[in-house]
Amino acid sequence: MLMEISHKDVAPGVAVVALAGRVMMGPQSEQIVTLVEELLRQGKKTVIFDLSGVTSIDSTGIGRFISSFNKIAAAGGEMRMAGATGHLFDAFHVSLLDTVFPFYGSVEEASQA
Repeated sequence: MLMEISHKDVAPGVAVVALAGRVMMGPQSEQIVTLVEELLRQGKKTVIFDLSGVTSIDSTGIGRFISSFNKIAAAGGEMRMAGATGHLFDAFHVSLLDTVFPFYGSVEEASQA
């Protein structure tokens, strides 16, 4: 399954970006960074990525989150990760990104943090 991306506002200044499928090298995953830039332009300072629907990720996919994190941090915002389990969480853990990005069990937990 190719990557699917959607987003919704959950509070003033807070957006949830839901991803599903494979977050891999290629033009599809570029949408992540493009959407983050648009959300920042709209004044969203907190971006929560819902990863519960992601089936696989590669190094380019992880790079999209690093790029997004840098853009959000430069804008004075905060990036939160939600719903990553198993091999998906492990991909962030082995690169120590779980010490950079805050991870939460669910979007609800991330929204309340």
